[in-house]
Amino acid sequence: MADPAPLRVPPPGYAPAPDLLDGRVALVTGAGAGLGRALALACARHGATVVLLDREVRALEAVYDAIEAAGGPQPAIYPLDLAGAAPHDYEALAARVGETLGRLDALVHNAAFLGALSPIEHHDPGLWARALQVNLTAPFLLTRACLPLLKAAPDGAVLFVSDAVGRRGRAYWGAYAASKAGVENLAETLADELEANTRVRVATLDPGPLRTGLRRIAYPGEDPAEVPPPEAAVPACLWFLGPEGAAARGARLAAARPSPAAAPETES
Repeated sequence: MADPAPLRVPPPGYAPAPDLLDGRVALVTGAGAGLGRALALACARHGATVVLLDREVRALEAVYDAIEAAGGPQPAIYPLDLAGAAPHDYEALAARVGETLGRLDALVHNAAFLGALSPIEHHDPGLWARALQVNLTAPFLLTRACLPLLKAAPDGAVLFVSDAVGRRGRAYWGAYAASKAGVENLAETLADELEANTRVRVATLDPGPLRTGLRRIAYPGEDPAEVPPPEAAVPACLWFLGPEGAAARGARLAAARPSPAAAPETES
């Protein structure tokens, strides 16, 4: 039996309230660029205190400065290289968030590593291991460490940014596709475990093609102007993190593209 089609979000006409995330704390991985950066800026615009996680300190500082310049709540920077982090690093991160911010309402797993597109027969074992570490093991360890904080939140949310190749494998996508398939299963397992006795909701989101560094590696000959910017997927993320997302516990989501008449989320 074929898997059901993903739920397209947000619904037509969706407009996030200015105070959508007021008082909440959101941790976004890969926040230095691409969708992570766009989402971090949007979460701050809608009232959230954002924990910015990335391995590139300068990129994090630039996002921090942009949030402050726009008048958003003071964010927090947490540099961490997911490729080399160990379980105790994630436990220390969760402890720091709890001690300094007092809560965690949302966790967005956006950071990703592509490696190289190649046939399985020729796939580099080192790149395979790195992709699984960054894309699958790191989200598992970070979620595991943060679950006590998320369970204590009145309306906790965990969003895994996935990909179409994680829902149906394609030639040459190797470790990246396998890791994203693992993410889909991890999210389903976690959602099932948290369904009955917690208020934490979990979902995966396929943001669709976006103008990011990862896509440039995968499609070097593509005209970037023909690909939507990262901001195109932000409304779908905000919809899930806001109260409407409670209806999507355990769902496979896909970002709906805004109509030309819609006002997209843009950087301030």
